Amino acid sequence: MNKRQEDLRNIATTLDSRFNQTLRNVQGLLKGRSIPGKILLSRRVDPPDNSNSKISSPNYKRSFSHNDAGTSDNTSGAVEEEFQSKSKPISIANANKLKVSTSLGGSPPEEFHKSTMGARATDSARIMKFTKVLSGTVVILDKLRELAWSGVPDNMRPKVWRLLLGYAPPNSDRREGVLRRKRLEYLDCISQYYDIPDTERSDDEVNMLHQIGIDCPRTVPDVPFFQQQQVQKSLERILYAWAIRHPASGYVQGINDLVTPFLVVFLSEHFEGDIDNWSMSDLSSDIISNIEADCYWCLSKLLDGMQDHYTFAQPGIQRLVFKLKELVRRIDGNTFLRTFCFPPSIV
Repeated sequence: MNKRQEDLRNIATTLDSRFNQTLRNVQGLLKGRSIPGKILLSRRVDPPDNSNSKISSPNYKRSFSHNDAGTSDNTSGAVEEEFQSKSKPISIANANKLKVSTSLGGSPPEEFHKSTMGARATDSARIMKFTKVLSGTVVILDKLRELAWSGVPDNMRPKVWRLLLGYAPPNSDRREGVLRRKRLEYLDCISQYYDIPDTERSDDEVNMLHQIGIDCPRTVPDVPFFQQQQVQKSLERILYAWAIRHPASGYVQGINDLVTPFLVVFLSEHFEGDIDNWSMSDLSSDIISNIEADCYWCLSKLLDGMQDHYTFAQPGIQRLVFKLKELVRRIDGNTFLRTFCFPPSIV
């Protein structure tokens, strides 16, 4: 019986000891002195040195927790006394200096300057490559196409687009003459088909012009530049001339969105800054006619390879779907069977 009571007394003592230890750990945690089972980094701030304007970086020392020291509050109390004896409060002025120095820091890192200089050097190298290719007597289109695959510098984009689309010849000796002839041909088309009264047009042509007139104000409606009357008139002339010269498809909604990139790129040769500050009224009629002609011929070159996408039954789209079908069959037979051979209900 006595042995049993002694065992119970030992258990109670052990529980009290554990409870007291846990209580001390919690008290130390609330006071910010230590974290049970961890090493607490306590910041020690050296007194400010008036002789030097620079603020030294804060030092850190180790403050052991109760579990690490294996003792009671005496250890943490001694550590606290040592910390308080060696540290002094920071004045408001020095604290403000510390905030400014840590928030603003010094000069930007050297890696930032290196990366910026590297990006500029890369851009300069690309511009030099484009300049070298474009300055030749005969532009090698394969090299130009390879360079343009990763993007074209803004100021070179009009010239590169004319060349890659086949509108401007690669031979520089013939280039100006060809462009002049093409632009005059566009003007003849406008005077022959557009600048005429509706009484001289067929019903289909009247309906087509009416549809183009509806779609032009809808083109890029969130950009104020495209809401200018002169811009919409230029779009209308370009689209109508193309539709008249391509009766197999005629005008199809959506072709107006294909013209806008050409219009912006070729206008960039005459305007600077943001497009919202551009005004077609600042350009002469000759410049506007040349820009319209360039847009018309580049649009024609672009759509020549896909006009059957817009004709009856859309054979071009069906041909591409067939090519995709054959590609899937060669690469993944199971996907081919599930997609093209069995109806969804069976799969």
